[in-house]
Formats: sequence, C-alpha cells, structure tokens
Amino acid sequence: MTLAWRRLPRALCLETSSPRTSKLCPSLNPDASRISGTKLGLHSKPKMPPCDFLPEKYQSLAYDHVLEIHKKHLSPVATAYFQKPLLLHQGHMEWLFDSEGNRYLDFFSGIVTVSVGHCHPKVNAAAQKQLGRLWHTSSAFFHPSIHKYAQQLSALLPEPLVIFLVNSGSEANDLAMLMARAHSNNTDIISFRGAYHGCSPYTLGLTNVLAFKMELPSGMGCQSTMCPNVFHGPWGGSHCRDSPVQTIRKCSCVPDCCQAKEQYIEQFKDTLNTSVAKSIAGFFAEPIQGVNGVVQYPKGFLKEAFELVRERGGVCISDEVQTGFGRLGSHFWGFQTHNVMPDIVTMAKGIGNGFPMAAVVTTPEIAKSLAKRMFHFNTFGGNPMACAIGSAVLEVIKEENLQENCQEVGTYMLLKLAKLRDEFDIVGDVRGKGLMIGIEMVQDKASRQPLPPEEVSQIHEDCKNMGLILGRGGIFSQTFRIAPPMRITKPEVDFAVEVFHSALIQHMERRAKK
Repeated sequence: MTLAWRRLPRALCLETSSPRTSKLCPSLNPDASRISGTKLGLHSKPKMPPCDFLPEKYQSLAYDHVLEIHKKHLSPVATAYFQKPLLLHQGHMEWLFDSEGNRYLDFFSGIVTVSVGHCHPKVNAAAQKQLGRLWHTSSAFFHPSIHKYAQQLSALLPEPLVIFLVNSGSEANDLAMLMARAHSNNTDIISFRGAYHGCSPYTLGLTNVLAFKMELPSGMGCQSTMCPNVFHGPWGGSHCRDSPVQTIRKCSCVPDCCQAKEQYIEQFKDTLNTSVAKSIAGFFAEPIQGVNGVVQYPKGFLKEAFELVRERGGVCISDEVQTGFGRLGSHFWGFQTHNVMPDIVTMAKGIGNGFPMAAVVTTPEIAKSLAKRMFHFNTFGGNPMACAIGSAVLEVIKEENLQENCQEVGTYMLLKLAKLRDEFDIVGDVRGKGLMIGIEMVQDKASRQPLPPEEVSQIHEDCKNMGLILGRGGIFSQTFRIAPPMRITKPEVDFAVEVFHSALIQHMERRAKK
C-alpha cells in the first residue's frame, strides 16, 4: 500500500503573543522560599526563572481531607508521585501551583499531554466560546466545529484519508487494532517489548510493560518482539539513533551500514518466522517509546520492519499519542523522522492540550473494510467542545512556532544534559529528540544496571523540592522523562538543568556518607 505523504514545511519563527518573562511570581505561602532561593545543606538552590502570573488563593478542601477521600473512595492503585503527593491548584503555561502557593516548572505536562501550555488563553477562549454555544451533539448530527477540525488536521496529514474521532489514546489504539484485523482478515498483531499502547482490555495485549500486565486473559492475538534498544539491547553504538546525543557505547558499524539495525531486523524476522501466523494483521510502533523511558531505535529499522510486515499482509500503525503534533521538532509527526508511511496513525494527549480527545487516521480502503464489518459509532468522539479546543491547539502550534521551539530548545537541553552524563557515572544515558527526552539512571556506566528505585525516587523528590517536576519511565522506573509544554525557553531549561545537577550532587553526597 502506498500513500503520498506530504513533507511538512518548517514554520517561520514568530514572536509569541504571550509574555514569557516578567517580574518574579510571588508565592502565597512563606514556606515557598524553599523553592525559589534558600539553601539546602551547603548548596544554594537554583533561582527560579520569573513568572508574571499570580495564582488565586487556594480555598478548597484541606490537604488531610483530600488524602482521606482518596484513600476511601478513589482507585487503590498507587499512582501519585512523591512521598507527599502534590495537591495542585492552578496552572499557567509551563507553571503549576500547589495548594500552598508553591510554584513548579512543569517538565512532564501531565504525562506528555499539555502541548501548548496550561490554560493557554487562546485555547481557553475557544473552549469558553463553544461552551456558551453548544456543549454536545453526537455524530448523528453535523456541527461546524467537527468539520473545521477535520479540515485542519487533514492539511497536516497525507491524502486521501479518513478521520475517526474518539476520546483517549487507549480507545484510538483499540480501534486501530480492530481496523487492522478487519482489513487484513488476520488476527496476529506485533508490538515491541517495552511498548505502551494503552491499558484497555484489548490494548493490554500490545502493552509490554510488567506493571500493566495481569494474570487474567486479555488482548488475545498479540505477540511481542525484541525492542531495538541501542543502549540496553545486545547491539548498539555511538551512531545509531536520530538524536543530537548518542549512546556512549562504542560503534562497530561501517559507513552507510548500521550493524545494530541489521541485527535487530534479524530478531524481527525471527518473530515473524516463529511466533505469528504466515499472514498477520499488523504491527504497532511508537516512533519513540514513551513509558519505557524515551527509547529510540536504530536509524532505518522501522522502514525495513514495515516492509516485512506488509509482505505478510499486515498493516503498519504509528502510535503518535506522545510523539505527534510537533513535539519532536524536526517533523510534525514522529513517523516522518523514520521516513516511513504508516497505514494507520493514532493520536491523543497533545491533540487537545489535556481535554479528552483522540483520533485514528487511515486510508479510505481500511475505513471501508471496517464499515463492511460493523457499524462504528462514538457518542462523545468529535463533540463540539473537543473539536473547538483541538482547532485552537493546532492554531497555537502554528502561530507561536512551537514545533520550531521544540527543535531549538530541545537540542539545547539535550546537549546540556549530555554534559551531566559525562560528569556523573550514575547518569547512564541521555537521549531523545525535540522536547521528548529521557535520562536513564544506572548504578554505573560499566554495568548499565538500573539505579535502585529508592535512589531514583530521592533524586525525584529533591528536584520537586527545588521547583522542578519530572516524569518517570522505564521497566524499572529508572529513567526520568522530560516532556514539558512545547513553549518553554532556554532560561527555563538552564534552571531545570541546574536543579537536576544539584539533585545529583546531593545524591552523591548521601552515597558518600553511607
């Protein structure tokens, strides 16, 4: 199957309409000086960049009451970060404020979701306007916001195409699995070990991270294959991945031939020859693995893997839930960085800047195959609120040149973090592209064994105490995930790197005292 995918032009550099620097945003709590400028032990805390936003005073539920309600009535699965979970109250662009008025630089964006900034004024205005006009009507009726959004999204993707609007990344991948099977008349679907494609009963078969697995049957007909991880896998070197920062492993490749890619392709062929039927339904891949700690593959791997899948009758699905909408900087979509042409693209998270929204985009042929098999309907998918917000998000990305900002500021951050990798033996790898970055913590570079969870957690706590929120990922939760709102600036990166540097020094001092 061939599609004429248009290469997206890089946006011209424009000044944003929102001020990014101003006087220091005061705290509502005197104790917030612990974040913005006091000392911890013998080390001065990094000075937080200024912010022109003053949050409202928190006047809702008391913290202890929140903990009581959470314990009694909410999911018992422990998902909250930090020993004392943050009670967040308000957000503004790249900043978050807790119930005590403390300010934090958000470098995780609600798990790679807040693409253009918390409560961006243009997105807020679009939501408020639609809220006063029409909240909801199902897809049984036409409304202009869905057609406007479909036109805008189509302009950023190949033609011809069909868009299915749904509510979440799991639901999008669920539907993509159904499409692949309906179109191919086959069952088996392949995904990488370490992949995360959702935790619905269907997508659990695609997700290959132990914490999300369970003893009960789910996700039938899915097979895993070796992840071509050039840092932790058996093969990999210093020229393998599409990143400004490469692994420190020595590379034995000859010019124009990546030995690691060839070896991992042999493993992929082995999966095709031993673990699935002669004809398969499809292959799912994140252009960069998110939950597994921003894992990148050797250059050229996905292109060759897609060809092998199509030879077996399968379709190729690119999961852009975390990599899409310009976050990788050089391209609008992650699959473009691999020079591949997927048959189905799934997207969520940044599509709505935090509003529940997702989409599946595919060819008319695949869409018709699904329509022949079932009557697909979604009550909330493509509702007026979601589409108005989605349109505003696309407009902000273009008007504020956020894709370009991801490329420039992301590369700047990667190179600064690489210096910390060279300074500290426990920083095993720095990797990523644009504003999707991973810092893998190890016991030492020689062994590449993960740093114990309690030590990673303490570094995580120290960063939070200095005003920086990072994410976590990796099979052993050993990797810090960095995916801030796409509008962050170099001074904010300088602050974040300085905070991380201070946290590493504190950790090494604790180690020395043991």
